[in-house]
Amino acid sequence: MPHQIIEYSANLESHLDIQGLVDGLHQTAMEMDGLPVGGLRTRAVCRERYQVADQHLENAFVHVILKLGHGRSLEKQKTFGEEIFASLCHLLEPVSSVSPLAISFEIQEIHAELTWKKNNLREYMKSRE
Repeated sequence: MPHQIIEYSANLESHLDIQGLVDGLHQTAMEMDGLPVGGLRTRAVCRERYQVADQHLENAFVHVILKLGHGRSLEKQKTFGEEIFASLCHLLEPVSSVSPLAISFEIQEIHAELTWKKNNLREYMKSRE
C-alpha cells in the first residue's frame, strides 16, 4: 500500500509541471523492488494557504509523504527514501535552480491494525497482461 502524497505551494502552479512531477515520482516508485504496483497511488495536493520562511512571495515548497504498510526493514525504507528523494530533487531542479524552493520528504509507516482497504485493481491489472 505505498501511497505518495505530494503537497506543494500554489505559487508553483505556473512554474512547475505538476502532472509531470506526479508521473515522475510514480514511475520511480514503480521501478523499486518492494513497492507493489497494485497498491501504488501518487497524488498531488495544492496548498492555497501557506507561509514559507520569511514570507517572501517567491518562496515555495514541495513536501512528499510516502505512506507504507507496516513490516519493511529500516534499511529498506531508507533505500526507498534515498531513491525517491533523489528523483524528487531531479524533477524539481528546473525550479529550484532559479527560485527559492524548500523540498522535503518523509516516510510514514501505517500501523497494520489501524488501516482498512478494499482493492480490486490487481485483478484488472492481471486481465490486461
